[in-house]
Amino acid sequence: MEKVNKYLRFLSPRKQHQNEETELYGQGMGKMKGDLEIIIWRLTVLKNPQLYNAIFHRKSIRKYDMTPLPTETLATLKDHASSAKPLDESIRYEFVHLYSADVKNLLPIKAPHYICVYSQIKGNYLMNAGFLLQQVDLYLSANNLASCWLGIAKPSKEVPKQINGLEFVIMLAFGNTTEPIYRTNTSEFKRKSVSEISCVAGADSILEPVRLAPSSSNTQPWFFSGEVEAMTVSRKKLNLLKAAFYGKMNQIDIGIALCHFWLSVDHLGQVVRYSFEKDAAPNGYEFMVKAMISQ
Repeated sequence: MEKVNKYLRFLSPRKQHQNEETELYGQGMGKMKGDLEIIIWRLTVLKNPQLYNAIFHRKSIRKYDMTPLPTETLATLKDHASSAKPLDESIRYEFVHLYSADVKNLLPIKAPHYICVYSQIKGNYLMNAGFLLQQVDLYLSANNLASCWLGIAKPSKEVPKQINGLEFVIMLAFGNTTEPIYRTNTSEFKRKSVSEISCVAGADSILEPVRLAPSSSNTQPWFFSGEVEAMTVSRKKLNLLKAAFYGKMNQIDIGIALCHFWLSVDHLGQVVRYSFEKDAAPNGYEFMVKAMISQ
């Protein structure tokens, strides 16, 4: 098997769906636990402009048509989705697809499909998970499918707690909906202004897509300082009460913002390199990563 970041790993629903799943994907199947099976989905290359354009129109959808997506739609996803670009290539991870019966969620949000990130637990793994899954989120939006980040949803007890030594991190709900899935313009976003998330002179064009990034409870914890060619990305420090609830999620949020940052820089015809070497951060913030831009 090739490196896990070349594949999307799916858990089929239950045995009544096995024939349909086998016909669709037809490879990489193996027993996991009980009725669950592993299905490997080989991905093709996504186009960055498609993802970039989705930033300005996407929105979170919380009401879904529970009808599973048809074979043709899933086949299109198979053909046009991409092996995601990781933020930190040293971290092992896999994507796992679950159905509604395989997910427990305290919030009243139910969807026919979910994509989870399972990851090696090491430094930067939460940011890496956000960076990866936001690429999927934007892809779904660009292909007329609704999606929503779920911060407190978990796989059910029937789903293995670990897959290939990797632990569950976060999931994204997706499917069809009867609601409009796009915003008409950026004024519909409830977000901070660029000046509220940055003190970097001349960086507005780069950071406009970043400020539109989704985050847990719309907390928008990111802050950019330094110079355009070398920006320090920091996370707002939390008190003990907020840290208990948002400490993990806000690190995932930073990864989501970094995904938008990467797509923004790429759109401008430049390249960004991320460095995790510790550096100073503004008062009230915690250093997360340094973003260095070059031609």
